[in-house]
Amino acid sequence: MKVSVVLSLIGYLMVPSGAHILGRCVVAKKLQEGGMDYYEGYSLANWVCLAYFESKFNPTAVYDNSQENYTGYGLFQIRNDDWCDHGRNRCHMACSDLLNPNLKKTIACAKKIVRGKDAMRSWPSWTLNCQFSDTLSRWLDGCKL
Repeated sequence: MKVSVVLSLIGYLMVPSGAHILGRCVVAKKLQEGGMDYYEGYSLANWVCLAYFESKFNPTAVYDNSQENYTGYGLFQIRNDDWCDHGRNRCHMACSDLLNPNLKKTIACAKKIVRGKDAMRSWPSWTLNCQFSDTLSRWLDGCKL
């Protein structure tokens, strides 16, 4: 009996093998390599902060928001109704392209989004958690960039 309870608890604690959670510094490095540091005036710390609050650094995250009738994809939870697949498809790609841990397509689409009139305010989580943060630099603490 005790063994089955312990095994059940261990099963709940394990991360699924398909998960691709990236470390904070790995995300920072990939975003830096993709030209995101001060892209459109936003520091790398802003982008890392956004990635945390959108997906917890999971580039394969998919969130279905049935209340607002959209699905968010990838590291930045880019919405299908405007940016990929059968919506307006402003990034000219399949939403599944945004789920690749190499982040190349995600970065290209995020650059397109941030060039728009709402810039980083396109992501409400950035406005709530990152925009007025006086501790943004902590997102890069200890990262060798």
